[in-house]
Amino acid sequence: MHKLEDLKIWEKAIHLTKEVYFLVSELPSNEKFGLSSQIKRCSVSIPSNIAEGAGRNSSKEFKHFLSVANGSCYELFTQLILIIELHLINKEKVKPIIDICIEIQKMNYSFQHKI
Repeated sequence: MHKLEDLKIWEKAIHLTKEVYFLVSELPSNEKFGLSSQIKRCSVSIPSNIAEGAGRNSSKEFKHFLSVANGSCYELFTQLILIIELHLINKEKVKPIIDICIEIQKMNYSFQHKI
């Protein structure tokens, strides 16, 4: 088991999720049950899977949950690109969140190789 509060990747994922929630609040109301809902779910999935993996009994299980978190990160990345491509929110507001997402992906790969 790993101490969750010591995991920088988990802290970064929590920060990402908060930023996503702020961003999604700017989406049009007709996206409330579409992209908005999907984006929130997958952003929450990232720190949640990191946390679940940290609480498991083996490195193999932890790596599995880190892999799931990484999949959610790629899903979020795709949805953020869609926000830009659909002209729902301008690129300047979305880009910093995309950058955090990419940073988490890199941290995740590195962390998986260390454990």
